[in-house]
Amino acid sequence: MRLSLGAIQYLWPRQTVEDFYQLQLKSPVDIIYLGETVCAKRRFLKTAEWIELAKQLAQSGKQIVLSTLTLIEARSDMASVKRLCNNGDLLVEANDIGAVQLMAEQTLPFVGGPSLNIYNAHTLKQLYKQGLIRWVMPVELDAETLKAILADAESLGLGGKIETEVFSFGRMPLAYSARCFTARYRQLPKDDCQLVCQDYAEGLPMDSQEGQAFFTINGIQTQSGRIQHLLPHWQQMQQIGVDIMRLSPQPHDMNEIVQRYAQVLNGESKNTEVESWLNAPACDGYWSGQSGMDYIAVVAE
Repeated sequence: MRLSLGAIQYLWPRQTVEDFYQLQLKSPVDIIYLGETVCAKRRFLKTAEWIELAKQLAQSGKQIVLSTLTLIEARSDMASVKRLCNNGDLLVEANDIGAVQLMAEQTLPFVGGPSLNIYNAHTLKQLYKQGLIRWVMPVELDAETLKAILADAESLGLGGKIETEVFSFGRMPLAYSARCFTARYRQLPKDDCQLVCQDYAEGLPMDSQEGQAFFTINGIQTQSGRIQHLLPHWQQMQQIGVDIMRLSPQPHDMNEIVQRYAQVLNGESKNTEVESWLNAPACDGYWSGQSGMDYIAVVAE
């Protein structure tokens, strides 16, 4: 299996973003996704600058993928998506069906992001006809469901034609809204949000009344309060047919986490522990067919 680095879900300063990606060029990740996927108002890097940064990173030999917005709210948002899809060189991760249409019109291959909500092999086949070469499983699906989808895909003649990627580390993107919850928390209207999400480099934690990590607020995006960690399940994932484990960036200790995943996948270590580098509890419940916030860490053999 290979490792990928998902697009940064938070609003970090431009220099922080550029420094982060330069550091990742030396890391063992095989694929790097980048671009603004959450909110069009986050413009520390404009669309043209994301494309330019991606082309610079591509010179490293790693596969670089441009990720599109998930929630399109205005014509200007769609124009930005179109610019990404028309970049001329790099693979695109389509996070909205509009991006799928733009790629299909150009007969260009694309990656289907987790927000496309692909829940069965017939959807995979339809998107394959439009250019899909890789899909990211929706975060709430479990291992048995994925196994069944891939078996059905095989029976539909898709065996070996589409790569499967699983969101394996990070706060899971659960929902998107036209409303900005971070701005509301700061008693600001969305139209004058002052980009206060930049004050929360890892999102705004929201606990349950029992004091448990429940959700994380990230602008218009709602994330899991706990951090998905599927490395203990890597052998099961490999047996099912997962090609790529996706790691979602966090602002601290990311290099250590990437190295830990790489060492285990390469057979250099059996230690799957990452909890000392997390600011919230780990979870793997969705993958295990349980409540998403549960953690059933199976020790990798």
